[in-house]
Amino acid sequence: MLFPLDAPNGIGLSPGGDRLYVAETHTGRLWAWDVPEPGVAVGSGLLEPHGELLAGLPGLQLFDSLAVDGEGNVCVATLNNGGITVVSPDGSSVEHVPTDDLLTTNIAFGGPDLRTAFVTASGTGRLLSTTWPRPGLSSFCSSSTTATGG
Repeated sequence: MLFPLDAPNGIGLSPGGDRLYVAETHTGRLWAWDVPEPGVAVGSGLLEPHGELLAGLPGLQLFDSLAVDGEGNVCVATLNNGGITVVSPDGSSVEHVPTDDLLTTNIAFGGPDLRTAFVTASGTGRLLSTTWPRPGLSSFCSSSTTATGG
């Protein structure tokens, strides 16, 4: 549906389920499309795949899997820079939360209040956990549309 992307990996939906986020690994880019109805992605970009570019990282930083928090921030595991890149829903703010592993490959939220971020540190073969400043969205779909990818 979103061809041509260069190694799309992580995907997630906004808290309302009306926005699709896709991490493009090799380019270190985060894209967004509106989702007016299930199975339909609409973008405002000029070039195919017509997504809106929310963030593009400089240098050799690669995006992997992602999760979305309850405020709609997109939290993307970032390779080579070792950490989680947090992008606001409109792309106006980008922050980096470092880990001690250059091959940070995934993030998911859990715990009773969804404030525990579980992060895979693939270079060292560990699963990290930390308290996250905002609750995440559940990784499981319910009758309403909430999801994170990874």
